[in-house]
Order: sequence, then C-alpha cells, then structure tokens
Amino acid sequence: MTENIMLTIAVIGILGSMAQWLAWWLKLPSILLLLLLGIVLGKPVTGLIDPDLLFGDLLFPMVSLAVSVILFEGALTLNFREIRGLESVVRRMVTVGMLVTWLTIALATHWLLGLSWLMSLLFGSLVVVTGPTVIVPMLRILKLNKKVANVLRWEGIVIDPLGALLAVLVFNFIISSQQGAAGLFEVALDFGWILLVGCVLGAIAGAFMGLVLRRHWLPEYLHNVFTLTLVFAVFAVSDLLAHESGLLTVTVMGMWLANSKNTPVEDILNFKESLTVLLISGLFIILAARLDLDQFLQIGWLSIVLFLVIQFVARPLKVIVSTWGSGLTTKEKIVLSWVAPRGIVAAAVSALFALKLEQQGYTEGELLVSLTFMVIIGTVVFQSATAGFLANKLGVANPESRGILMVGSNPVAIAIAEALNKHGFECMLSDSHWRYIKEARMKDIKTYYGNVVSEHADHHLDLIGVGKLIAVSMNKDLNLLAAARYKNEFGVANIFTLSSDEKNKDESKHAVSKEGKARHLFSKDTTYAKLASQLAQGAKIKTTLFTEEFGFKEYLARYGRKVTPMFGISPDGKQLKVFTRKASIEKLTADWKVVGLIMPKETPDKK
Repeated sequence: MTENIMLTIAVIGILGSMAQWLAWWLKLPSILLLLLLGIVLGKPVTGLIDPDLLFGDLLFPMVSLAVSVILFEGALTLNFREIRGLESVVRRMVTVGMLVTWLTIALATHWLLGLSWLMSLLFGSLVVVTGPTVIVPMLRILKLNKKVANVLRWEGIVIDPLGALLAVLVFNFIISSQQGAAGLFEVALDFGWILLVGCVLGAIAGAFMGLVLRRHWLPEYLHNVFTLTLVFAVFAVSDLLAHESGLLTVTVMGMWLANSKNTPVEDILNFKESLTVLLISGLFIILAARLDLDQFLQIGWLSIVLFLVIQFVARPLKVIVSTWGSGLTTKEKIVLSWVAPRGIVAAAVSALFALKLEQQGYTEGELLVSLTFMVIIGTVVFQSATAGFLANKLGVANPESRGILMVGSNPVAIAIAEALNKHGFECMLSDSHWRYIKEARMKDIKTYYGNVVSEHADHHLDLIGVGKLIAVSMNKDLNLLAAARYKNEFGVANIFTLSSDEKNKDESKHAVSKEGKARHLFSKDTTYAKLASQLAQGAKIKTTLFTEEFGFKEYLARYGRKVTPMFGISPDGKQLKVFTRKASIEKLTADWKVVGLIMPKETPDKK
C-alpha cells in the first residue's frame, strides 16, 4: 500500500511537470492541461487516482498548507508603490470594478441556482480574480496593443492577492456566523476577532521576517527555508488563535514583507515561485481528480447561463465602471470586456473552502468547486478561442513588434539601447545585478530587474510589443538559456547572441547558431570583450544615412576595420535589421540608415 502511494505521488509530480513544460511550449495556460490530467486520471473518467483514498485525513492539511504558500507568494508581488503608480483605470478595476463583479456574480448565482446568499457571495468572491498565470500566456498569443495589454496584465497581477483576501474575508464571516453565535453582535465579534488576529499576527510576522532579512541574522542559504517554515508556523498558530484566520494572516504577512523598505525579498520570491509551480501542478491534478460529474449534471443548463452572465454581464459592467472618462476607445473597452480568464487562485481557494465547508456541514459547499472549475475552463477555453479573432476584427491587435528584449545591463547593452531608443525601438534591459539595472534606469532605459529565464519573468516580464531578443550578457550560459527559452516566443530569426570569448578545439560547443537557438550578433568574431574594449577606447555608436552617392562600398571604404556594423533601419523607420556579418549591409539601398560602432578620430559621418 505504501509503495502504491509513493508511486502515485511520483507519477502526479512527473505528469504535473510535463504538463507545465507542454503548456509553456504551446503558449497555453498550464491550468488547462493540469485540469485535463486530473479529470482523466481521477473520478470523472478513469478513477485511477482517488485523492480522498490516497491521502485520507492528510488531504485537508496538505491543501491548506499549499494554498497558504500560494497566497503568500501572491501577496509578495503586491507592492503598494506599484498600485499608486498605476493608471486610474487599473486602480478602479481592482477596487470598485472588483466589487461590481463580486456582487453581480453573487446575485446571478443566488437567482439562477438558488444558492443561499452566503454561498452566493462566497462564490462571487472566488471568481473575481484573473491572475498572471492565465493572463500572460494569453496576452502573448493575442498580441493586443500596448494600452489594452498593460491594463489586463496589471489587473491580473494586482487582483490576485486582493481577490484572495476578499474571498478569505467572506469565508471567515460565514464561519463566524455559524459557530454558535446567539446574535448578530456575537457574529460580528467573532468576525472582528478573526480580522484582528489575521492582521496583527500577519503584520508581526512580516515585520519580524523583514528584520531578519535586513539585519542578516541568517545566512542566505537559510532564507528560503526559514521563510517557508515561518509561513507554515504562522498559519498554524493563527488558526489556533482564531479558527480559519490562517489564510488572512499569511496574505497580510506577504503584503507587509513586500512593502518593507530595503528588504531583499527577490531570492525568497524566486524560491516561492518555484515552490508554487510545484504545488500548483500537484494541487490541480488532485483537485480535478475529486470533481464530481453528478454535481455538473445537478446544476444542468443553468450553469451555462451563469457562465454567460459572468462573461457578458459582470465583466462588461466592471469595464464600464472602471473605464468611465478614460482615454480608451470603445473597441478597446470591448476587448477588455471580453478577456478575463480565471486561474489558479480561484481553483485552489475554492477547493480548500469546499473541504472546510463540508466539515462544517454546509451541503452547498460541494457545489463551489464544480462551479469554480466550470468558470475556469469556460473562460480560458472560450476567450482563448475567440479573443484573437475579435481583437483583429476591431483593430486592437498590435501587428508591429518594435520592442527589443536585451539580456544584460552592462555598458555594451546600455550603449546599444541608447542608440536604438533614439530611433523609436524601445529596448528593455534585464539583469539580476542591481548596480547595472540602476545605471540603465538613470539613463531612462526600460529595465527588468531579475533573471530573464526565471518563473517570475514568465509571469511578470512585459513582452507586449517586443519582437526581438539580443543577448549581450557577460554570462554566456545565460545568453544560451535565454535563446533557448524565447526561441518559440520570437522565432530563431529574431534571436541574437554574442559569440563566446572562450575558444575551444570543439567549436560546436560554443557555436550557438548551429544549434538552431540563435544567430550570431554582428559577426562570429564579435565578442563582449571586444565591444567593451572599443567603447572604453572612445568608440561611439553612430548613425549613417545611405544615399545614391554614398552606399555600403563607400561606407566600408571610409571606416574599414574601424567600424562594426550593428543595425540597419528602413527608410520608414519601422523595420530594424540586425546584422550578423559585415557583408549584411550590402543589401541596403538608399535611404536606409546604418547604426555602427565606430572607433574615434574618423571622418565625420554623412547624415
């Protein structure tokens, strides 16, 4: 029996990882494949996995702890400075708009399905969230214009922890009202105690963890382990002090830590994201395996009507309220009203609450999971299949990808970014070293502070309008990893890396272009050391206009070996050609511009 349990858990882990990889490769939300796996392996189809039989009494604590980590990780991304900096549309969407969606869905659930007001309010709070794990993959496929895509992306990031907090508050109110309270005052008192414990204990835990990190009381290799165990401990103590307050406590703890000044949370966030991916993979398969098809049949066709209300009434109402008086066009508002897929937080929290409600004797709680999964599957599938067509028809899609993602924020990268930005090609530099990122930001260059191949980048890296990747990091391994990671994103033809400075008899180990992952940047013999040395000697990146009288022959004759041709810019300024060898400029005609790195003391360029 023990061997069967171990084998089943191992299989769930392997299948979950494969589903995550396949979803990344197909550019689909991983939740779809994970749910499909769970449904096929679980009770709805084959019955090969029975979570209740497999885990027994451990199922409830396992799900509780997993959800606590997921909510803590989500809260770590909620920095109040970012909320204050958002446009008014996004602020309204995650506040007033979220409340409008909540109440609309709650009303529809009560009137259509006959659920009690408390259960209807709880279900409404569960499905107000979208989340970056479902929004980001969809945005990469849809290629919406920058305004619409940024609103959707930031809404998904910010509303994740806020929506979870709303659901936790509603659930705690329900539990408080059923703990033998004799009157409304006692119910309010119990609910207030839960809020007090959750907020105070969460703030204390967050402040303590921030102090530990800032004072360096622990070695770095213990930061992640200590944080994880502290989350578990705080969750358990909070539930002991006030029943069902643990989720609120860890959410407040994460928010407090995210907003603590000078607190290094990046490594913790990266670790929690990796752990969250693992937990989500297993959790979704397990939860989907518990789905009861009889519940869907019991709801019947009214569940479809409820989905239509969520898609075509609740979401448009939210957008109307949130975009009133904004500069968004009617077509852009229509697309915003169309795209709102539900994701991980909704599924995980609904499953946890359903288990707890079943223990409290709420028979209606069994419907929560089925209804939530219906909304998740419906919104992701329907919107993925139709949103692209709608956006193209309305002209909201963005056909031009003039942005460039650059790996590395060193002096070479900054010099290239400054030159391209002047011509309207927005560069975004990525680096894990704050010193380099800080220097780029001082020059008003867009940056991403983090590892470009991390899980955080998958969820938060803004690739809207980005069509090329240029890897100029001093870390050749990172360049290769980035090329492989974004090969399907941009296509091999739009990925370029510098040649390695290292030489080896087996050149195939370093010839990344032969591996089909990237093309050589500028030329095979152009390395980071060479470019950095030339810049240090006073070389400048200059732009030269080709004319009928001054073409590539004259250009090479003037500068010879003193120039490294880098880019060609089309006459209309919309097309950027990245050179992979010096002879590439031969194909350029009059009115094209050549951007090249030129050594000093040369004849002035012809403009």
